Amino acid sequence: MSITYTKENNTVALITMDSGENRANPEFMSGMLAVLDRIEADDSFKAVVLCSKHDKFWSTGIDVEWLGGVLAAGKKQEARDFIYSLNALSKRMLTYPIPIIGAIGGHTFGDGAMLALCCDYRFMKTDRGFFCFPEVDINIAFMPSMLEIIRKAMPAWYMEDLILTGRKVGAKELEEMHVVRKACANEEELLKESLAFAATFAKPRGIFAEHKKRMHKACFDLMEREDPVFIEPLNVMA
Repeated sequence: MSITYTKENNTVALITMDSGENRANPEFMSGMLAVLDRIEADDSFKAVVLCSKHDKFWSTGIDVEWLGGVLAAGKKQEARDFIYSLNALSKRMLTYPIPIIGAIGGHTFGDGAMLALCCDYRFMKTDRGFFCFPEVDINIAFMPSMLEIIRKAMPAWYMEDLILTGRKVGAKELEEMHVVRKACANEEELLKESLAFAATFAKPRGIFAEHKKRMHKACFDLMEREDPVFIEPLNVMA
């Protein structure tokens, strides 16, 4: 697992996910949180761009092979802890004191789609990669807070369509729905546009974070009150 970052344009942290399909497992979660902590500790950073090293995959969601092994071994608490860690990363991103821009350069499925929606803004390339909620086809139910995260990023009717059909959509359609800020022709344009947009930010961190905390309060309340009802009995699969 490799999650690294570089400084671009003097003020932008470019985080690069570099582990094949960039699937979520404990190593991925801890790596992402550690990188976000290091970037926040450096006041010279004014924005973050999150990209993938691989032009085919941005993030294809939960590492189901790992999680399946944990469940098969009867390690229920380890599975619960992992699901709670998904919420922890979401909350970290939704309260992050500088903007996070997702530079979506490949397939973005399931929890990878949730990772993208936790970004404040999204750019996506048109020449390769789809966005999809496959949960309806693999018998996994969204937790209440996840549905709230989706609602903050797309119209309700469009959210229902994508969740209930599980269909794959591309950058142009997501641009039309204002889910992504811009559909870019290729990887080069994707990074150029994402970095250029990120470089326009120099907002005071305190007020930026406070706005995000208040805008997403309903999501955090659901994480505390309702998600455990499904996590504790591991009732996340139909």
